[in-house]
Amino acid sequence: MREAFKLTLDRGARVPLASQIHAALAAAIRDGRLAGGARLPSWRDLAAQLGVSRGTVRVAYERLVDEQLVVGLGAAGTRVAAQLSPQAKAAPHLEAPPLPLLFQDFSRPPLVFQMGVPAQDAFPFKLWSRLAAGRARAAAALPVTYPDPRGEPALRREIAAYLAIARGLQCAPAQVFVTSGYAGALGLVLQALRLAGRQAWMEEPGFPLTRIALRSGGLTPLPVPVDGEGLDVAAGRSRAPDAALAVVTPGQQAPLGVALSLRRRLALLDWAAENGAWVLEDDYLSELQLTGRSPPALASLDRAGRVLHAGSFSKTISPALRLGFLVVPPDLVGRFGEVATSLAPAGGLSQQLAVAAFLGEGHQLRHLRRMKRLYAQRRDLLLARLAEATRGKAMSVTFSGGLAVRLGLPERAADLRIANEAAAFGLAPVPLSPWYAETPRPRGLVLGITNLAEQRLAADCARLVALAGRHGGGE
Repeated sequence: MREAFKLTLDRGARVPLASQIHAALAAAIRDGRLAGGARLPSWRDLAAQLGVSRGTVRVAYERLVDEQLVVGLGAAGTRVAAQLSPQAKAAPHLEAPPLPLLFQDFSRPPLVFQMGVPAQDAFPFKLWSRLAAGRARAAAALPVTYPDPRGEPALRREIAAYLAIARGLQCAPAQVFVTSGYAGALGLVLQALRLAGRQAWMEEPGFPLTRIALRSGGLTPLPVPVDGEGLDVAAGRSRAPDAALAVVTPGQQAPLGVALSLRRRLALLDWAAENGAWVLEDDYLSELQLTGRSPPALASLDRAGRVLHAGSFSKTISPALRLGFLVVPPDLVGRFGEVATSLAPAGGLSQQLAVAAFLGEGHQLRHLRRMKRLYAQRRDLLLARLAEATRGKAMSVTFSGGLAVRLGLPERAADLRIANEAAAFGLAPVPLSPWYAETPRPRGLVLGITNLAEQRLAADCARLVALAGRHGGGE
């Protein structure tokens, strides 16, 4: 049964216990809390849970069968009949995805131009399947006990070693916390630092999910402009000198792709040290720098212990893992350990072990080298096809850094509508305007380069440009 449904009995009532069980289950089925196909507990399990005899539960179940609300399937158990209640039919919006501007369908394969997902056709499935299967068996054979809520020690050790090589960041495994991706790291930071009621610097433009999360955590996000050197620290000091937090993507700014210059990095660290503020470094796509070498992590320059470094395996391995990590300054290890234990424990033990093996056996670095070559080829091909499709039109084409190309549109273009209509053709561009908090919001489309169908790319680009022209993209 779903957690949303809880069955309680009133032993002092005159109504027989079997009738109470029957009435509670029937009501839950009719109002949709128990959906069609849901499996009910066995007579024995529910009787033990409620502290009644099995015969009492049997009587309730038989009445439900007689009313055709449930179906007895023998060894397959007793299940709710496959029927929708009137209430369920009247509320299809309950199944709508959250934040539809960012997420449309969580279960579908990657679409052309979709951001945030690695190349589906280049993933080392055989290797990963072998690692995952072996670690799943190993996890199943472990003692039945609670795993470390901070993350599996083997994975934390491998992440620390990997960061030292790939990102120039020296840290102890104790400083590493395994999280459920970037969102999990952000949630852990907001819970542990307890900054509700304070202000936070937010890149302008910046990831809409971060802005929403800051507000949900009780902070006021203040947009700080980004230019050719990254976050304008002087502007941040002017707008909110007493802010408690700054969230930055210094390696490859999302969505503009610029790297935070050394001058700005030092200025940001000076501001944080002087004001007792924190800096959350979202190390977005820094390992996948396609032109030149990526700069070291901002946290590698931190001497005052003010930077928290967040990373993820979503772009390098798979977002389906829901695995990321957070590196905190030594003085915060205890506080974050308490919060991770009580509110945000790491999950997926077998997946953690598989990722640890992927890192420890050197597969991650080899995979990244292959992916960078592939993504550079796809970037160049997309730029060429877009240049052909937009020739003579009031649109600009720019490589945004990272794994995206930006299609600039005129000021009044309806980028949200274009993106929505493109989904019907198997295309998933991301509208640019929601990344801005202040007006005027530049209009455009951000196109991921990882999953492109090369044989139909010219047609896909022509289709997208035609949609853009229809909704104010200009000729």
